[in-house]
Amino acid sequence: MGPVEVALIVVGIIAIIVIIRNIRVVQQAKAYVVERLGAYKTTWGVGLHFKVPFIERVAKVVSLKEQVADFQPQPVITKDNVTMQIDTVVYYEITDPKLYTYGIENPITAIENLSATTLRNIIGELELDQTLTSRDIINTKMRTILDEATDPWGIKVNRVELKNILPPKEIQNAMEKQMKAERERREAILRAEGEKKSAILIAEGEKESAILRGEAKKEAAILEAEGRAESILKVQQATAEGIRLINEAAPSDAVIKIKALEAFAAAANGQATKIIIPSEIQGLAGLAEGVVETIRASDKSQK
Repeated sequence: MGPVEVALIVVGIIAIIVIIRNIRVVQQAKAYVVERLGAYKTTWGVGLHFKVPFIERVAKVVSLKEQVADFQPQPVITKDNVTMQIDTVVYYEITDPKLYTYGIENPITAIENLSATTLRNIIGELELDQTLTSRDIINTKMRTILDEATDPWGIKVNRVELKNILPPKEIQNAMEKQMKAERERREAILRAEGEKKSAILIAEGEKESAILRGEAKKEAAILEAEGRAESILKVQQATAEGIRLINEAAPSDAVIKIKALEAFAAAANGQATKIIIPSEIQGLAGLAEGVVETIRASDKSQK
């Protein structure tokens, strides 16, 4: 192999290496800003691209994702002359890689300075109480102003958040005391409401218990009265049944008088101090006495 052939092989290898090194694959959410001889040529999107060796170069690789810039706290003065420390968070994305590359030298520093200036202007028109309670309004105003200002730089500001608002120490202490007092007041209200509900529940429980006891006594009295009435009814039914049976048997006067004597004897054996003798029993007693006298006279005559 001669020198010429070796030189051609070397040149071929070098050419292949150069070609390979100038092939670019642009990934998703990326953009390549390409210059030709120092001037902007084009912007490559996702896909396979070839850069002309020694003439073109990739000036900047730009991320198209949404990005976050967290800035240091900035001292701001409210309308009522209270100095506070406020730090902001800016969410942005690059919409035009060319403007982002050539529009401004350091876009993030520019956004930080612009954010601090805008924040001072907005807070300077508000008092302390308004600053603490109008965070959403401040965020909206800042986003609108920053988005408009960064549009020539190929940047779109999607959202601005006030991360922390730190008043002076004495105001923080006063606010903490106020918040503590407010918490204690709410706790006292909650305790009072709890005690009130508890007392109501206890009273309702006692009321229901008293009602239940009353209903139980009432039902017991009703049952007792019903039992007595049923007992009296059964006694009356038994008496009526006895009378019916006696009427069906048709007893003679002698049987009735004997039964009367038996009843009288039973009454006499009792503890009563007075006994009322019916007229029928009195007649029967006289009849018995007459029989006895007749028997005695007969005995004397026989003697």
